Amino acid sequence: MEYRRLGDSGAIVSQLALGAMTFGDEADEQTSRQLMSDFVAAGGNFIDTADVYSNGLSEEIVGRWLADHPADADKVVLTTKARFPMGDGPNDLGLSRVHLRKALEASLKRLKVEFIDLYQMHAWDALTPIDETLRFLDDAISAGKIGHYGVSNFLGWQLTKAVHVARARGFSAPVTLQPQYNLLVRGIEFEIVPAALDAGIGLLPWSPLGGGWLSGKYQRDETPRGESRLGEQPDRGMEAYAPRNAEQRTWAILDAVQKVAERQDCSMAQVALAWLLAQPAVTSVLVGARNSKQLADNLAAADLELSLENLKLLNEISAPAHGVYPYGSQADQQRHRKIGGGF
Repeated sequence: MEYRRLGDSGAIVSQLALGAMTFGDEADEQTSRQLMSDFVAAGGNFIDTADVYSNGLSEEIVGRWLADHPADADKVVLTTKARFPMGDGPNDLGLSRVHLRKALEASLKRLKVEFIDLYQMHAWDALTPIDETLRFLDDAISAGKIGHYGVSNFLGWQLTKAVHVARARGFSAPVTLQPQYNLLVRGIEFEIVPAALDAGIGLLPWSPLGGGWLSGKYQRDETPRGESRLGEQPDRGMEAYAPRNAEQRTWAILDAVQKVAERQDCSMAQVALAWLLAQPAVTSVLVGARNSKQLADNLAAADLELSLENLKLLNEISAPAHGVYPYGSQADQQRHRKIGGGF
């Protein structure tokens, strides 16, 4: 397992992070505890959860494991999130100081810790001024309750605004962004990845296997069964990751992933994860698992280096689609210039 800086911070995390979204739901407590033990034994030190996962149960399971494994807990870089509803009241969600104060205290209690290494804002809140959110997070750092903070599911302009408002106010700035990112979903490369690179923000991709599609679990003309990483209903299937008119692209990508897996004698999931690990700005890729066997297969991606030929194949076949403007070739000419002049 290799290690990387957590964005532009001094914290060091494993290149693969253990996502705890399944804990308390698809993975019972015994299985979840085994997954954490297996992950740390393999060299992983980054565990990701959220208050909304299983309505707080995921945090509780992680907290009990940390309490029962103090030596391992001392190695773990812990992250959780807040934003989505944890009750029916108007202040039971969002990024306001009122909600975040309650959410942070509740997460600390469920996790049985006094300090959270990375506290993430689970999504943008259009009702709360960003200054209010950032001041709360800066205060939480000063109070010794969190070490760093990040955001999740922000657009490029939202990420840039958060970074520059924080710097202008003299607040601590975000260090990470957790977006959906995989070979099937590469739209963040147009604006979000450049914004992250510009600000020194580390990416923590979620759904790296596209709800299981990139693992090869589904075949043509087969109706998906079970819920995906996003928690969609089974009958939505591929639509969650590509619209119907992109079905041909989706299967072309899956065929390419399978081809590379055969060339490098590994699983399709390992190929998809290794591709993400090779992308600019990526700090750590979130892997989720329902059992130890699935986790072991995912963790093997840490030792897989894709050949330049295979990287080129995957990059070309999965290139995100765009129109003529604002991301087409003509628009590119308007944003770049040759050092020697001319078009």
